[in-house]
Amino acid sequence: MSFKNCNFDETNADNNMVKIYRPGAIGALLDEYERAIAELKLVITDITDDDLVKIVDPDTASEHCRSIQTVLTHVVSSGYVYATCIFNLKGHNLARPEEILRFTVKAYRDDLDSVFTFTESVFNEIKDNELEQMDAALKINSRWGQLYDIEQMTEHAIVHILRHRRQIEKFKLLLG
Repeated sequence: MSFKNCNFDETNADNNMVKIYRPGAIGALLDEYERAIAELKLVITDITDDDLVKIVDPDTASEHCRSIQTVLTHVVSSGYVYATCIFNLKGHNLARPEEILRFTVKAYRDDLDSVFTFTESVFNEIKDNELEQMDAALKINSRWGQLYDIEQMTEHAIVHILRHRRQIEKFKLLLG
């Protein structure tokens, strides 16, 4: 039995809501990206706006990892970078938005929703057969020097959120 291009019903036999999966390889990537963002949003829900801006790691070498605020700013900015790189691979010339420090958890939750909405719109121009590329000329040359095809860049984006979600979980423990 093949599940290719198969969406599951909205309700099951017990009339409970069931997740609808997007079809194809792009659908799988978007579903997992959406899940990673949802998990991060859940982790930050109970953070106070005061704790958001507290310096938790003053000794880190990375300015993006001093507080939950700086971590979330980095996550949002990076999300736009990944999607913009994919978008520009299709012949566009879009500049990524500037990093913006927010001062409320709600603002970051809204930003994370916007990142996903933008990423989803970028994938409207992508076909499943464009995800994997062996030809370096068809890959994204990242700012950090790594070559990625669209699938690899999206997988990197997903894991990036997971790593920083874990970091924020640890910061929350330190904040008590």
